[in-house]
Amino acid sequence: MNGADTAFILLASALVLLMTPGLAIFYGGLVRAQSVLNTMMMSFAAMGVASVAWVAVGYTLAFGPGGNALIGGLSQVGLNGTAGELTGTIPTPLFAVFQILFAVITLAVVSGSVVERMRFPAFVLFGALWVLVVYAPLAHWVWSSDGWLFKLGLLDFAGGTVVEVASGVSGLVAALVLGSRLGYPRVAHVPHSVPLVLLGTGLLWVGWLGFNAGSALAANGVAASALLNTNTAAAAALLTWMLWDQVRGGKPTAIGAATGAVVGLVAVTPACGFVTPGGALLIGAVASTVSFFLVANKHRLFPDDALDVFACHGAAGIVGTLLTGVLASPEINPAGTGLLAGNAGQVGVQLLGIVAAAALAGSGTFVLLKLVALITPLRLSERDETLGIDLAEHQEEGYQEAQSPLAAPVFVGND
Repeated sequence: MNGADTAFILLASALVLLMTPGLAIFYGGLVRAQSVLNTMMMSFAAMGVASVAWVAVGYTLAFGPGGNALIGGLSQVGLNGTAGELTGTIPTPLFAVFQILFAVITLAVVSGSVVERMRFPAFVLFGALWVLVVYAPLAHWVWSSDGWLFKLGLLDFAGGTVVEVASGVSGLVAALVLGSRLGYPRVAHVPHSVPLVLLGTGLLWVGWLGFNAGSALAANGVAASALLNTNTAAAAALLTWMLWDQVRGGKPTAIGAATGAVVGLVAVTPACGFVTPGGALLIGAVASTVSFFLVANKHRLFPDDALDVFACHGAAGIVGTLLTGVLASPEINPAGTGLLAGNAGQVGVQLLGIVAAAALAGSGTFVLLKLVALITPLRLSERDETLGIDLAEHQEEGYQEAQSPLAAPVFVGND
């Protein structure tokens, strides 16, 4: 065990945990006032659901010894046998909790596609199943030494496929299964608090430094490159989105700047430990451009993906994963050589990883939602959706003045 590496991953784990409350605040600001509590609660529920599922079974499905190319062995159910063991130079229980927090934020990201109309109990049940059926096997494919994509040489430093493509595709499928919010797209569903969006973005940006740099699992030069590239890509994407706002709308917007920063953080996630700072600049700018035009045309292209999870996570994850295959430099990390460094086949491996992640996430999400629907309704009634999901699902509201005039009789008698 290396003390410096262990201390570094302890700190990185705390930063990754910060991302989920940051996402809750980011998402909460993007929805209407009558939906802010439920939207934030989905992210907080993910902290509980994914953590318990990962400790119970998820970790061993992803990293348990004795598995095969598709799934891990079952010898570490309940994290049995991990105490006293090492993963690299850090204690295995620390590696396990670092991975727990990746599962947490990935499930929380998915919730952005279904806000304002998915029943809370249905989301909690779906989330527990999703972590075990979709996330854990995909993590095994990509990050376990037994996984088939790992053996093929897929480069995914911190989750371009496991986190971003999986959450983006799952969110898109979930939005399709649930259907659009009432009145969409005729009725405006505008962010109720831009300051909350900016605050959430700032917390995400800080937490993402631990998310990406910590994925080196050691306090070394690769972690330093990942930290630098993460900040660089986010900054490039933020400026690119503001530029497109200026060109298309005449003025840069705060929501656009925040969205651009998140897109840059997403896109550099698979690449951060493999590319140069110049490569990070390019990844941020390209991903921001792609996501900007997808968001601008979302009404024509996608179902009601409420908070643009696919456009900002799925698409940016795809861009970042592909460009990793082009830009990966052995000067930054000997484990990764891309097209420009002479390995033309790497782009094909990256594309295969994207297709595999999308196929598992999309099919798994569809089947799980149909299964959950047999147990409990997925969607609010029209009356409850009109009233507001906060009151309907939690009997609480974020702001007293946001209470609907219809709210008074809802908890009185059997109307």
